[in-house]
Amino acid sequence: MKILITGCAGYIGSKLSTFLTTSFPTYEIIGVDNLMYGQNSISHLAQYPNFRFYKMDVRHPNFIDIFNQEKDIGFVIPLAALVGAKVCDFNPEAAYDINHKQIVDIVDWKIINRSKLKIIFPNTNSGYGIGDANFCTEESSLNPVSHYGLLKVKTEKYLIDKIPDESVIFRLATVFGPSYRFRQDLLVNDFVARAFYDKFVVLFEAGFRRNFICVDDVISAFLFSITHYLLGVYNLGLSSANLTKMELCLKIKEQLPEFVIKTDEFAKDPDKRDYVVSNDKIEKEGYLPGVGLETGIKQLINFYGMLPRKQFTNV
Repeated sequence: MKILITGCAGYIGSKLSTFLTTSFPTYEIIGVDNLMYGQNSISHLAQYPNFRFYKMDVRHPNFIDIFNQEKDIGFVIPLAALVGAKVCDFNPEAAYDINHKQIVDIVDWKIINRSKLKIIFPNTNSGYGIGDANFCTEESSLNPVSHYGLLKVKTEKYLIDKIPDESVIFRLATVFGPSYRFRQDLLVNDFVARAFYDKFVVLFEAGFRRNFICVDDVISAFLFSITHYLLGVYNLGLSSANLTKMELCLKIKEQLPEFVIKTDEFAKDPDKRDYVVSNDKIEKEGYLPGVGLETGIKQLINFYGMLPRKQFTNV
């Protein structure tokens, strides 16, 4: 088994690379990352002979040559991305090249070389935008609002059109939990940090609903898709964690009782994310997340007790 991961030193990528490299010594893991944040989140993998690293930007003309050097790649997990509406709006051209063209280049190489590699694509359920009153299923209409959401949906449609029998797409809920390359700016991570450090938060759009998933469960779902030969589109989130922002804060307050919660409509979500997501499809395949929201909050509280404040963020 040979697996190539772009963005291997990022929030999800660093944990995925570590898990696959250390748990499956017969797997060959090829990591690609430009280390744009100066992170050393995968340096602990240098001792493992089944991990190879290429320091490279996926926009570089030589990026695709890696696929010629590394023969018989079975799976590609393209995690290299500009993640979130703000960062994509700040640099829309880079967002297009990294979030969309990277995938087009890989698929073009695959088709030209008649490769059998499969792509596991991490989409976002931000594509649902303002969702239906009921659950958003994989058959629900996609209504992306931001440049970030539009590019993710565009890439999903491209994969479905070009290689429907050799790709699996996960529409990820908002991810939370500790990582080797942590991101404090994600919603659960951020709210727990505010409760831990500041003891208060001011919410806008407090009634907007979101779905959540632990980073460890994203990784286990990727592995599940490899070992169970999944194809197609799947929502990936905790069915027990379709919550409003206020409900999320109250969950945190259960573990940090001094947490004060106020509301004020001082801002708006650029992605207009307000939806309840159905994860029935992936659950019927036999996959169930293992980390509940309460456990994730506890892990984050322990994590913040070990870190200097605001060390890790994309914003």
